[in-house]
Amino acid sequence: MKNNFPKIALATSTIFLAFSCVSFWYFYNMINTNELESQSKENEWQNEAKRRDDIKALDHSVKIITEERGLLETHFAQRSDVVPFLDTIEKLATKVGAIASVTSVDISKDSADFYVGMTASGTFDGLYRFLTLLENSPYQLDFSSISLHAETATGAKSSASPKWNATFKIKLLTFIQ
Repeated sequence: MKNNFPKIALATSTIFLAFSCVSFWYFYNMINTNELESQSKENEWQNEAKRRDDIKALDHSVKIITEERGLLETHFAQRSDVVPFLDTIEKLATKVGAIASVTSVDISKDSADFYVGMTASGTFDGLYRFLTLLENSPYQLDFSSISLHAETATGAKSSASPKWNATFKIKLLTFIQ
């Protein structure tokens, strides 16, 4: 009987050691798996936080450039903005004491060409200022033809400044269909 006691203790301690090693490796692998999953979740969280910061920065940038965007949009005329564009041109004439009226509008269906024919009358100085305002308007205009002539007076010469008439053929280069 003396020989069985050390064998039972050795077998029990070997079984306990094996159980301890298996438990250690099981919990070690679980800890590694949880750590990898934790790092993955943290990376997702950081990416989402970065994306939200980028969205906030973009939103802030959009708010800053709203005024500039509006100014840029006034540079282009769309098919729906034809009437406001024509009204703007006529209002420019009244600012300098000239009278302008649109005589023709031609919108090409094949290309994005928009032509405006107009007549204006007033003093030479007023017509010259009107032409300068048209050239400096927010729209990019190409003057196809300009005809400027003095109105002939029938009868005696008057002491008032002579009246001038102008005919313009203008192409709007910044037209969007």
